[in-house]
Parts: sequence; C-alpha cells; structure tokens
Amino acid sequence: MSRTRTPVVTGWFGGEGDDFRLLGTRCSACAAVFFPREDVLCRDPACPGGELTEVPLSRRGRVWSYSDSRYRPPPPYVSDPELVWSPYALAAVELEAEGIVVLGQTVPGVTVADLAVGMEMEVVPGVLNEDTETVWTTWHWRPTGVTA
Repeated sequence: MSRTRTPVVTGWFGGEGDDFRLLGTRCSACAAVFFPREDVLCRDPACPGGELTEVPLSRRGRVWSYSDSRYRPPPPYVSDPELVWSPYALAAVELEAEGIVVLGQTVPGVTVADLAVGMEMEVVPGVLNEDTETVWTTWHWRPTGVTA
C-alpha cells in the first residue's frame, strides 16, 4: 500500500527535483516579496497596496544564521513522546534576489558543525514526518555540492 504524500502547508512549495521551489508572493505596487506567502494584503505599511501574485523563489541562498534544536518542543507541537527525539539543525538562508531570509531545517545528517555564515545553500524537498498512511512533505536546506 502506498502512502499519500501531503505538504505540511499547502501552497508554500511545489515541484520535483530541480524544479522544486518555495512559493512566495510579490506585491505589484511595491515589488516586495513575502514568504510565507501573503494572499490578502501587502505587509509593507508604506505600500498603497497592490495585487499579490505567486512567485517561485530562488533555489539558492547564503546562510544568514543557524542554530540547532536539541529538545523536544512542548505542546501544542505534536510529537509522539514514545518515539526517540533526534536533534536537527535550522538554517536561516538569505535569498539575495528576493531580499528575504527563509528559515528551515537542514537535510538529515547536516549539523551546526557543518554550517557557516555565508555558505551557499539550496532548497530541496524534505520529509517532516510520516506514519502508516501519510508522508508529510516540507522543504530542507542543503549545502550546495552535498548530494545525500
């Protein structure tokens, strides 16, 4: 039996392989780009307001900051206390073309010891969680040149 692949948040990313992208929105009036996407109003308080259109974001950026998660998050985060908790690294990656910073987990196996401010990263498909029926998909940051 195959499991259903379901995005953790619909509309935030899409595509496969080299076409995988985070999806943001751009304001037609001020050209500001938003991620997570904004579908109602421009977030720029100085903007007169414009149409928000979906835009695929750059696949690559540079580490702006990073940290690690060494504890199981408390409620309301959903986490099975019976399962082993595995720490993971978080990277805040600056997308130069869009002028924004996007936070996300790194690919499994990449730790804070592997990261440095300014290093180039690329966004790749990832898995946040899975159970017997569903694979919950997300995005991960991976240092460029790393294939696993």
